[in-house]
Amino acid sequence: MMWREFKNNPYFRFTFLAIILYVVWYVIYEAWLHPSGLWDRLIINNLVYLSDGLLNILGYDTIPGADPNSTIRTVGIDGTSGVWIGDPCNGFSLFALFVIFMVTYPGPWKQKWWFTLMGIVIIHLVNVIRIVALAIIVQVNIDWLYFNHNYTFTIVVYSVVFILWWIWAKKYATPWLKQKENVANSKI
Repeated sequence: MMWREFKNNPYFRFTFLAIILYVVWYVIYEAWLHPSGLWDRLIINNLVYLSDGLLNILGYDTIPGADPNSTIRTVGIDGTSGVWIGDPCNGFSLFALFVIFMVTYPGPWKQKWWFTLMGIVIIHLVNVIRIVALAIIVQVNIDWLYFNHNYTFTIVVYSVVFILWWIWAKKYATPWLKQKENVANSKI
C-alpha cells in the first residue's frame, strides 16, 4: 500500500527517476565515455572553434591553433595565456543533467524532443559565451579569472539550465497537481 502511494506521487517519481538516471549517467560516463575521450574531445573541439570564431567576430586577434582537428584546448586573445578547456568545463554533464530533467518531468513526449534539443544547443552556446568572456577577462586582468570561472559563470550556466527547465515546467509540462488529480479521479 505504501509503495503504491509513493509510486503515484509525482514528486517522488520525479526525484526517484532523476536520481536513478543520474547514477546511470555517472557510471556510463566514468566507465566508458570519459575514458575513451571521444565525446569530450568532440565537444571541446567545437567549443574551441566557436569561441575562437566569436572572439574574431568581436575584433580580437586570437591565439593560433583553433583548428577543430587539433588537440588544442586553449582559446584566448593573442598576447595572453588564454583559457584552457578541461573535460569538466565542456558542458557534457550539464547536457546530461538537462536531459534527465526533461525525461523525468511530466509532459508530452512530442514536445520534449525538440525542447530538449533546443536546450542542449542553448547550454552549449552559453558555454561558448562563457569561454569568450573568460578569455576577455584574462586579457583585462588575469587575477579575476579564478573568481569568475568558479563562481560567476557557474551561477550563470546553472541558472540557464534552471530557467530552461522552469520554462518547460510552466509552458509545456503537465502540471503535477493536475496529474495528481487525474490519478485520483481514475481510482474512483
